[in-house]
Amino acid sequence: MSESIREKLIFTDNEQSFKDIALQLFGFQFHRNHVYQSFCMALGKNPSNVFETEKIPFLPISMFRNHKILAAESHELTFESSGTTGFDTSRHYVHDIGLYEESFTAGFRNFYDNISDYTLLALLPSYLERKNSSLVYMVERLIRDTEKLESGFYLNDFDKLFESLIELKNKKKKTILIGVSFALLDFVQQHSLDFPELIVMETGGMKGRRKEIIRTELHSLLKAGFGVETIHSEYGMTELLSQAYSKGEGLFSCPPWMKIYVRDLSDPLCIRHDGKSGGINIIDLANMYSCSFIATDDMGKVFDDGTFEVIGRFDQATIRGCNTMIE
Repeated sequence: MSESIREKLIFTDNEQSFKDIALQLFGFQFHRNHVYQSFCMALGKNPSNVFETEKIPFLPISMFRNHKILAAESHELTFESSGTTGFDTSRHYVHDIGLYEESFTAGFRNFYDNISDYTLLALLPSYLERKNSSLVYMVERLIRDTEKLESGFYLNDFDKLFESLIELKNKKKKTILIGVSFALLDFVQQHSLDFPELIVMETGGMKGRRKEIIRTELHSLLKAGFGVETIHSEYGMTELLSQAYSKGEGLFSCPPWMKIYVRDLSDPLCIRHDGKSGGINIIDLANMYSCSFIATDDMGKVFDDGTFEVIGRFDQATIRGCNTMIE
């Protein structure tokens, strides 16, 4: 059954097929993922009494820190989070790395067309400085797929990056610069550009290198520094195999095989439909051999058109109690 789901999930293009696949995956992961099964049983939920995607139990993302979340007998690769929150790092055991590659390649194409149309520059020092980053894995593959000699990673060599950007601007090359927030800010403190065609894509987070600032202030500084009208954003995490993207104003859209819900802060099993903020729950159909149903530590809003906004993070003390349900 899992192989038939895999054949369909990247091509999910309507609400009904998404629901059907999500419910099939719930049954598959309930029987194969023992940690997730224990969590569901503690809530009195199982495939025989869950018939709507909103009623599927969403596993607290904190469980990836101290449990092996896997719906398979083996795994090919382990991704690890940065661990900057002061807690243990999360580990995502990836059974099929090819599924991750299919998901992020199709996801990028869904928003930006073929990666081969672009030159891709990456400014991700905090991720390059450690091993097993899912973001570095994705960007490294996308860089290779551009088939452009100018594409590549830049660690802390801002002068070289500046020269590359100027050269690409003069050659009128379609260019994407993806970077972690603190590094992009460090760059524009040393160099300023007027490159309106450049796509600047921030991946969020100061990673302990800078004081956290609100998105509007961050984007304002980056727009001025790079001479662009909008700042794009990528929303992904170690525990997922899919990404959402924003082309401006912090409004994210998902690929067809990913969906965002907002849960009530006082009742985490209740999904909100009133447009108010709450905890972000994610269904990621590509996360077939792990857990496709995750309650994140992020807070946000979902709008009527399906776009969503990330507005902050939970206090960790609010979430930690969820782990005790299956200890």
